[in-house]
Amino acid sequence: MARTPRRAARRRLQLPLLCLLLQGATAILFAVFVRYDHETDAARWHEGNHSNADNEFYFRYPSFQDVHAMVFVGFGFLMAFLQRYGFSSVGFTFLLAAFALQWSTLVQGFLHSFHGSHIHVGVESMINADFCAGAVLISFGAVLGKTGPAQLLLMALLEVALFGINEFVLLSLLGVKDAGGSMTIHTFGAYFGLVLSRVLYRPQLEKSKHLQGSVYHSDLFAMIGEPAKRYVFTPLLNLTAVGLQDVTEVINQIISLARTPRTQLLCQPFVGKDGRLDMVHIQNAALAGGVVVGTASEMMLTPFGALAAGFLAGTVSTLGYKFFTPVLESKFKVQDTCGVHNLHGMPGVLGALLGVLVTGLATHDAYGDGLQSVFPRIAEGQRSATAQAMYQLFALFLTLTVAAVGGGVGGCLLKLPFLDGPPDSQCFEDRIYWEVPGEHEDEAQGPLREEELDTQA
Repeated sequence: MARTPRRAARRRLQLPLLCLLLQGATAILFAVFVRYDHETDAARWHEGNHSNADNEFYFRYPSFQDVHAMVFVGFGFLMAFLQRYGFSSVGFTFLLAAFALQWSTLVQGFLHSFHGSHIHVGVESMINADFCAGAVLISFGAVLGKTGPAQLLLMALLEVALFGINEFVLLSLLGVKDAGGSMTIHTFGAYFGLVLSRVLYRPQLEKSKHLQGSVYHSDLFAMIGEPAKRYVFTPLLNLTAVGLQDVTEVINQIISLARTPRTQLLCQPFVGKDGRLDMVHIQNAALAGGVVVGTASEMMLTPFGALAAGFLAGTVSTLGYKFFTPVLESKFKVQDTCGVHNLHGMPGVLGALLGVLVTGLATHDAYGDGLQSVFPRIAEGQRSATAQAMYQLFALFLTLTVAAVGGGVGGCLLKLPFLDGPPDSQCFEDRIYWEVPGEHEDEAQGPLREEELDTQA
């Protein structure tokens, strides 16, 4: 008991000191390296006699706005399903996303836009930083409720760096196509988080099973926030890579997304209790279709192909929740709080494999002049369609390897004692980190003081 006050003081100071350290380092790096690009710099704007219509900002800002809403609104609502972890789900989503945006601007800037000893930023770099933040939040879903904010910040610090390196190798060095991020975002984020969860495995969490479920209003928030957001915003996201003229991506996304919710209805006799619908299955079946067509979204997938892909993704996601998630925890010791394996992991891998198949079928007759924009190395004769497909397949294995190794290293770092994660008995509880209104207190136990939490730890 003598150590309790010191431990309580350390917990109170740990997060603000870490935030101050990371923010200070980021600010110094921004001051030294980051500059506006030529589209943004007011001093250079009139050099080319541009009109407003030519400015990248006017062309890309709607896409940035959509991605930004997905990251800060969609993910926060999606992970607010836990009955007594809503403050943490939304609050830590903001914390991680804000830090990831700054850190990824630097990491991706050094890799993609470092010219003349400076990183040049604009709307496109902000969009790419948002995508990186999305991968971090996917990983957050796998360890939701079992990690403290200081641990999460260090997770983001490592993951953003690995995300940037993996994306640079795939897209720039290997020439792989992944417009919608099935590999670089969904697969990477999911398996980084799953391996992290495996390393941080807590065998005593069975005692907190009653806190790992949802309540009526929390599932309602999750349903409104994520699926509705994805149906409105997702079809436009991939346009940031090629341009608004490529409507193929929008069509593929919409068709695939529209098919997946009905898949859950077809699966209901096999997964539903007494034949009733499950809101968790509906939420994730509605999202998996957008994940599975990510890699192939700008390719000539055909409307039927997009429909079939959405059906497959919805089936895999729904059946995964019913049959594979229990096995994942009992046999593989992976506690996947938010079900990212069913929503992002398996659909992401399927999306990457779909991209391999469609790439192998690419021909000049099918794409015409568009082959140059979708598969420039095939159009220029540097690779055959089969060779490009093999590069796509290799990129999937590389992504899984980097994510698994990174998640393992990250898990070891997050287990360091001084990071002071929540004790087993207080996982999935807001009140260890937040001031919570009285009606959300556990009436059976009464208000739990911080000293008592430290004693339980």
